Amino acid sequence: MALAEYIEDGRFEPRRIAAALRTSFDEVAATVGLNKDALQRRSRVGSDKTQRRLRELVEVLNKVAPRFGSDLIAYAWYRSEPLAGFDGRTAMTLVQEGRAQDVLDYIDAVDAGVYA
Repeated sequence: MALAEYIEDGRFEPRRIAAALRTSFDEVAATVGLNKDALQRRSRVGSDKTQRRLRELVEVLNKVAPRFGSDLIAYAWYRSEPLAGFDGRTAMTLVQEGRAQDVLDYIDAVDAGVYA
């Protein structure tokens, strides 16, 4: 996922992210732990929290997409694969809880062979 593809007027555009992931606008909101209203109102799309959550989604997918060969498969992993050491939580659940950095650290640890 090239960042420039998902940015419009200097901020992440949820509709572009949804189109790239072949999913609904509402599902993108749920996936990052936001109310769909946060992505529908222009004033809320630009809020720090909304933009941070969208950025975190894109960062995680960018980090894992090369190993899966597809943004769509990376998105499926993000939503459904339990991560070792997180009590069965998925990357999506952790991002929804505000723990995106833990997901990124986990991916780095896997890449370094810690969980191999």
